[in-house]
Parts: sequence; C-alpha cells; structure tokens
Amino acid sequence: QIGEPLTGHSGYVNSVAFSPDGAHIASGSSDNTIRIWDANSGEQIGKTLTGHSGYVNSVTFRPDGARIVSGSNDYTIRIWDANSGEQIGEPLTGHSGYVNSVAFSPDGAHIASGSSDNTIRIWDANSGEQIGEPFTGHINGVTSLAFSPDGAHIASGSKDNTIRIWDANSGEQIGEPLTGHSGSVNSVAFNPDGTRIASGSSDNTIRIWDANSGEQIGELLTGHINGVTSVAFSPDGTRIVSGSFDKTLRIWDTNSGKQIGEPLTGHSGSVSSVAFSPDGKHIVSAGGYGDQTIRFWDAFASQQIGEPIALNHKAWTLSISVSGLHYSGHSGDILSVAFSTDGTMIASGSSDTTIRFWDMDIESWIAKACQRAGRNLTLQEWNTYYSESIPYEATCPQWPIPEDAQAYLDARALQQKQILTGVVGVLILAGLYLILRRRRIMKKG
Repeated sequence: QIGEPLTGHSGYVNSVAFSPDGAHIASGSSDNTIRIWDANSGEQIGKTLTGHSGYVNSVTFRPDGARIVSGSNDYTIRIWDANSGEQIGEPLTGHSGYVNSVAFSPDGAHIASGSSDNTIRIWDANSGEQIGEPFTGHINGVTSLAFSPDGAHIASGSKDNTIRIWDANSGEQIGEPLTGHSGSVNSVAFNPDGTRIASGSSDNTIRIWDANSGEQIGELLTGHINGVTSVAFSPDGTRIVSGSFDKTLRIWDTNSGKQIGEPLTGHSGSVSSVAFSPDGKHIVSAGGYGDQTIRFWDAFASQQIGEPIALNHKAWTLSISVSGLHYSGHSGDILSVAFSTDGTMIASGSSDTTIRFWDMDIESWIAKACQRAGRNLTLQEWNTYYSESIPYEATCPQWPIPEDAQAYLDARALQQKQILTGVVGVLILAGLYLILRRRRIMKKG
C-alpha cells in the first residue's frame, strides 16, 4: 500500500477513477459526495464535492482531466470543475430513476448516462443541455454503457438481458437488440478498435459481438458457474478477462473464444471488478461481498503475483511471504478498482468508506522487502518459501549472500563448468572422429 488510506467518506466508496494524467483520483460514495485526491501524496485536494442527495454510483474524468461527471441515486448527473471542485451549472435532470453509469465521449464534448428508468441520455458537456430525446428501447434498467473509441456509437447493457448499439449523434438504435443472453447484462466493453463488443451476463456467459452488424461472433464463452459481473478487453484486443460471482477470473482468446489456461482462483467471494493494466501484462481484480481482497495476476502466465492485498484489518502491514509481499488495509468489501494510466498504481474503493493506493511495481515490492528484511534469504528459507526446483537467487544486491546460499551457488557454478567442459570435450572428440572418417574415405577413393 502506498501511504495511509484515503479517509473522509462516511459511506461506501462505489466508484473510483484516475485522471488521464494519473495525478488525481476521484471517488464517489454512498455518503452522497465526491472527493478528489492527490495520487502521489494521498491528500484530499480542495473541498468535498457536495450537491447530490443520493448515493453517487459512478464518476469519471473528462479525457483532458479538467472536468468530472457523476451519476447518482438522486436521478441527476452533475459536472464538476476538477481543479476548483465547484459544480458547473445546474444538475442535469431528466432521468426518473437511479443514474447507474456515466461516461464522457472520447472528445469530451458529450456525456452519456444510463439509468434505472430504462433510458440513456446524451448531454452537452459544456452547456449541460440534454441533446435530443432519450434513447429508448430497453424495457428494464440500464446497468452499463460504453462509448466506442471513435465516439460514434454507444453500447448499453440492461437488466432486460439485451445489449443495444446506438448512434451517439442521432440517438437512433442501430439494428436490432443484441439478444442471446438469458440474464441481466452486467457489463459491456468495446475492444480498442471499436469493431467488437464483449458482454458479461448473469446467465454465467460472455458473448462477443460484431459492433457493425450486431451479429454474435462465434460461440458463447462458457465456463463460469455463476453470473459474470465484469468484462474488459486487453489493450491489444486479443484477450478478454471476466470476473464472476463464482469467485473466479477467466481469460479468453477473442478470436477463438477459447478459455486461455485454467480459471484464476483465489478469491473467497464474488469478483466484483476486473481490469487490464495499460501494458496488458497484468490484471487486477477486486473481491466483492465475502472476500475483501484485491489480487494482482500475470495476464500471460495466468498466475497470481504475490499475496492478495487483504482488506480485513484496519491497520496496514507489510511482511515477506511465500510469493512476495502481503498488504492489508480495507476493513470492508471492495466495490471498485482502477489502474493508473502508467500501470504502476491501483486505486480501490471500499464499503469501509476509504480509498487506498497500491504500488504495483514489482521492482518496488522487491526493494521494500529487501529494506524491511535487511538481508537475503538463506538457502533453507528459499527452499521453504519457494521451491528446491527453483534455483536460488540473491534478490537483494545491497546485502551479502548467506554462507549456505553462497556454498550452493559456488557448487552450482562448478557443476555448470564441469558440464560445459564435458560437452566441449565430446564435441572435440566428435570432430576428430569426423575428420579421421573423412580421411579414410578419401584414401579408399
């Protein structure tokens, strides 16, 4: 964990978002407020953003980082100056149900909102005026929405079990609803080039859709044994990660639809949120009700990296463990996680009313472990905590190597030298044999 927890909210932290430059974090809470934090110092910046009279369900920054938009159970959307914390203009009103999801268009000119009133609305981000009529068609609440990378289209998921694609300018539905799911669509995501949409559903499946034709691509992605809560594309679009109420994450090949490797297991409760790091090498997952951990995974090896960030203690601790470092911090369920734009930090929001930053730089973990331990592991400790099958390494170059480990390294170096000498000898003998054989053949000729 980086520094102390970010405290101040008096209700669940439902949503967290990094600013585009990674310098700030916005948090939305069940205490009806938004707060802005310095991502480096952890200090709250300016005053608390007040005005909503219901839970804040969703917050996001404008692509240039100058504005924040929030959606609330008070049926409104509000726009805030990210620097001063002042509300800009009047609340955006029109929805007759909870605002569950908000998103800025890629150019920052428009805001989309999805609501329990079954509609999506588009707003002018400068004037706050609603643009056109509500997007109607869903027959149950809108749970999730996403702009296409070019801003031309919006995908929405709903409790009516469908996904719909909309023309972001005209508000016209494009084609027929994307049907196939037999449960609520909890999460939708565009791939990086905007040609495909992934959807995760309470029917335990993920589906991939052609964003232009609306046709399902391939077979449904099956394997989860409970509802899918969250889906995300890798930055290169070749993989999808999914989180589920079945306590697992799964990684999928977007072309074949096949699951890659085994399920990622470790959470003891539902997985509420998943995200790829900006470089696509790592995955972060948040445990929902009954789990209270954040876990960090190698996206290619499908293995957990280090110990889980356990969130069942009020005071955070640091200790060396079998796989790396162990942190603890939150004392409530985690509702939201997000990577910083450079991939080195994670922000988490929790029902314990705090936001916390976590250092995801592996080299930083090693440095902290070395600093705390003040020495390298002995050979016996290495074999106990790792494995005898893994060759010993001195991970703390600033500290001397223990005697038993040094003896092991010397013996290994000698063995490798002997093996190399033996191989060279065999090669020399084989070369001489070939030369002599060639001479005999030439004499016979």
